[in-house]
Amino acid sequence: MSTIELTGENFEQTVLDSEIVLVDFWADWCGPCKQFAPTFESASDKYDDLVFGKVDTEAQQQLAAAASIRSIPTLMVFKKGHLVFNEAGALPPQALDSLVEQVKALDVDKAIAEAEAQKGQAGE
Repeated sequence: MSTIELTGENFEQTVLDSEIVLVDFWADWCGPCKQFAPTFESASDKYDDLVFGKVDTEAQQQLAAAASIRSIPTLMVFKKGHLVFNEAGALPPQALDSLVEQVKALDVDKAIAEAEAQKGQAGE
């Protein structure tokens, strides 16, 4: 699967309807974004069971603002509709592969339950 363009119109639905979504926030004028693009595209071919989306921060300024993008490239990863990774900077191929494997292995429901339990204990 190749990457898809994400916009304000399809971003939320894509994140909610897909098991795992990797989102690359980028801009045409950004050198590091251009360096990361082939790595992201290659991963989208390698992991065809995941959704790889790109957000052009120039064309989608409201979406970038809503996502609190401060620098680019920024990579966000969602699992079952939950943000599980958010980091600025271009990842090398091995680091992106490692991240994908970690997200696949993550039991997001368990992680959410544990976080809720910790909040409950902190509030006592």
